[in-house]
Amino acid sequence: GRTRARSSTPSGWAAAGLERSTVAKFMSEIDLTRAETHFAFGRNWASYAQSVAETEIKEAEIGLLRLLGGEPPQVTRFLDIGSGSGLHSLAALRLGASHVHAIDIDEDSVATTRALLSRFAHDRDWQVVHASVFDLSPESLGEFDLVYSWGVLHHTGDVNRAVRCAARLVRPGGLFLFALYRRVWADFFWRVEKRWYAKASPAAQARARAVYTASFRIWFRLTGRRFDDYQAGYRSNRGMEFQHDVHDWMGGWPYESVAP
Repeated sequence: GRTRARSSTPSGWAAAGLERSTVAKFMSEIDLTRAETHFAFGRNWASYAQSVAETEIKEAEIGLLRLLGGEPPQVTRFLDIGSGSGLHSLAALRLGASHVHAIDIDEDSVATTRALLSRFAHDRDWQVVHASVFDLSPESLGEFDLVYSWGVLHHTGDVNRAVRCAARLVRPGGLFLFALYRRVWADFFWRVEKRWYAKASPAAQARARAVYTASFRIWFRLTGRRFDDYQAGYRSNRGMEFQHDVHDWMGGWPYESVAP
């Protein structure tokens, strides 16, 4: 199958005063593939999904078409691994997929995906299942014409195994569309920050987001750009409202990255 990947390069600051070997040892002793160790992605998606309307659905369709080279997907079976809000499962159905099978390890994401598809695609063929990518197999699910996992597998706790598990479900000649974080110099800082943020109180998370957003504004001003213009066009460029995306980025634990 053809593989497409997008990388995301975050900005950041070097972590100071931390013994990397100590932190790495501590993290390695935790089974990060278990849902209870993860950031509550589903709550954020549930909040975002409340604002989803035709505009957001159309933008998701355009984004999926862009990944496919501008051509509607000629697929019978579409697998969405890490469905989140369900928006891309819905886009696949709108673009002609005969059947969509959506899975997520987060129960809130499963509920949100079901609600969104029930609202906008109640008469279409789809199924939403609470499951981990590590539990999937072609023997139990069969194979799919298109396996889609955009910005998900680096949050599973074992990115290499997750990619292998997902790839097994692509039929011969099918497509595997996925995006992973690219390795950057600030990865150690982001691992520490995300692990803290995922378990922090809502008040502490709000303060951290305020600092992050203020830093963003300063950076834009220093580079001669308008932050307000960037934020206004954010939804169409990124597929998610800015503040929800900041929360998702800062809390995205587990966090792994790959070399280009």
